[in-house]
This record gives sequence, structure tokens and C-alpha cells, in this order.
Amino acid sequence: MRMPPRLIQRLLPCLAFASLLAAGCDTQPSVGTLPSVSAIDTTVRALMQREQVQGLALAVIDNGTVAHVAAYGIRNAARDPLTTQTIMYGASLTKTAFAYLVLQLVDDGRLTLDAPIGDLLPRPLPEYDDYHDLADDERWRALTLRRLLTHTSGFANFRWLERDQKLRFHYDPGARYGYSGEGFYIAQLVLEEALGLDVGREMQTRVFDRFGMTRTSMQWRPDFAATLADGFRIDGTPEPHDERSSVSAAGSMDTDIEDQARLWAGMMRGDGLSVASRAELVRPQLPITSFHQFPTLVPDTNPANAGIGLAAGLGLVTFEDARGKMWFKGGHNEWTGNMVVCIERERRCLVLLSNDVRAERVFPELTRAILGESSMPWTWEYDWLTPSGGGT
Repeated sequence: MRMPPRLIQRLLPCLAFASLLAAGCDTQPSVGTLPSVSAIDTTVRALMQREQVQGLALAVIDNGTVAHVAAYGIRNAARDPLTTQTIMYGASLTKTAFAYLVLQLVDDGRLTLDAPIGDLLPRPLPEYDDYHDLADDERWRALTLRRLLTHTSGFANFRWLERDQKLRFHYDPGARYGYSGEGFYIAQLVLEEALGLDVGREMQTRVFDRFGMTRTSMQWRPDFAATLADGFRIDGTPEPHDERSSVSAAGSMDTDIEDQARLWAGMMRGDGLSVASRAELVRPQLPITSFHQFPTLVPDTNPANAGIGLAAGLGLVTFEDARGKMWFKGGHNEWTGNMVVCIERERRCLVLLSNDVRAERVFPELTRAILGESSMPWTWEYDWLTPSGGGT
């Protein structure tokens, strides 16, 4: 029996797909087309208006190069416009940049990720002023740079969250993921004490200067004041920018969206790293089993994490998607919302900086609009999201 021509036309795509399967061809999804600049602008403005977001900047990285950079809204209570050269707080995006520095030192043969820090430091960790609390707990000897950079140190996020504000282990190092800025403080101490490095200077020369980031620093610079973004809290209250005088690997980076575009494009390409170290940056190091990233010490687990291979990378989080490996890193305080989401195979990233914490409410929708649907674990990243992805 002959099929009608119209039916044949409808079946051709299916027949073509079946022939690919029969031939054993690669059936991975093809690289999708990015939305137009005007479509991105329309989406951003609509979402910002809906959630009353005061300022937001974004960059799109495609095939390891900067494809689009834009800024929207205002940078302060005086309603000065936020531009692509407005200085904003990088927050915990600093952690990934610091991990990139550590991997360069590994490539130089000056560090190894798995050496106990007791073998690196010139004296025991509890003898340093900030670490006397660990004098009676030998578990500090099990700390390594890998465990510090993958948030498996066993510490709370910060000691000031403890009732007595003392540093302590809540589980053995390496046992489980638990986000901890304290771990990055110790990693910074290792670079300073074991190698005699000025971390601020090394970040500047090895990372920021390498990628042409002229408006980024680990410390406050007076020239930032002219174009500085203040913040906005969840209720819209303005908050002055914190002028950070001390270098902190956990989160002292000031920057703008143009520089962040250069940074993440360079990291996606792996500039300045060996092929092995670039692969190590995004390799799943340890499965993440927690229901949410915060609070960090809640024992509840989520078996669904295994379905996307949610795992700790070095200063970032990685997972599996239909398009292959993806990874991300957020940055947050009470008036800042930042997020970077990347697709490894496509060498594509969306970089989001906001001086308004309410922007985090639009990040899931905005990311889907630009990068497409994915397995991005938004409900793990933001505990206020429902499993369907909507706000509570």
C-alpha cells in the first residue's frame, strides 16, 4: 500500500532519526541557537519589572568567546544608571577565580591538591592565631587543598554562625559536601604561609591581568568610587557598597560585567592551565547529597541528586545534562545576587551580576530563556524555590 505524500513528509524526520540510531551515530543534542539581543533585552526588562529588580548585568559566552554584554536598571539610590563598567561585588564568584589560581600553582609544581596541609604549612594549623580552636582536634591534619576547595572541610560556612562563634569540625574532612568560606580562608593561608605569596598580587597578575580585567581587584581601589554600585535588600532598602580592605579568597573581588565576561570566557577556554588542570577544575570530585546548599549542616539528603550526578568541582558545582556536563557558581549576600551557569561541551556560559538580591528570583527563568532547558538544580541552589521551579 502506498502512503500519501503528506504522511511521508510527516514521517521523514522520524525515519531520519531511526537511521541515525541504526548507524550507531552520535545522537547528542546539537548546539542550540542563542536568542537575539533584542529578545534577551525584552526578557530581562520584563522579569526585572515583575520582581522590582533595581539593577542587573549579564554576559553571554559562546564557544569560549564573549558574545554579548549588557546592563540594565540603576546602580544606586540616586538612580544613576548601571552600565557594563559599573563596579559590582563579585561575592563568592571569587572562590572559582581563586581555585583557578591554585591550579596554576599546581601546574607550576609548587602545590599538590592532596598533600595534607600539615605537610605544607611551616607550623601546625592550631598555632596560627585564627585556629587555636582546633588545638584539641587532630582532624585538621586530614585537610587538603582539594577538600578545602570542594567544600568538604567539615566546617560550617563561617564560625560566627556557631553559637559560641568558635571554629569546629561537624564531620570528618572529605566525608560530605558542606559549603564553607572557612575552608577557603585556610586555603589562602596555605598559599601565604607555605609559599610566601601575596594572594591579592597573585590573583591580579595570574588571573585578572591574564584576562585583561582592568576594573577588577581583590581589594578596594579608590578609582572604583566613581562608578560604584550600591546594593538593594529584599525589601528594596539601599545598602552602601562595602569597601573591602583585606584580600579574601572566599569573596573580596570587586569587578564589572565586562571583566567577568573575560574571566569566564578565559576559564572556559582554559587559558593559563594545562589540559589536565582545566579538566580537574570541573571534574566531579565528590557527590553532593544534600537537599539544599544552605543551611550547610542540615543532614537531610535528596536521592534525586544522583540522577543528575550533582557533585563538587573545585570552587564550583557540576552536574550532568542531556547536553553533557554543566557547572555553575553563585555569589550572594543580603544585597547581592550573582550566578554563572556553563555548558561544557558548547563552551557556553551565562554570567549574571546584580546589586539587588531580588534578582535571584528571576535567574532560573532568565537562564532557561538564554541557555535553554537544562537539569540545573535550582531548588538545591535556592532553598526558597519549590520543586517545580517557582517561588514560594
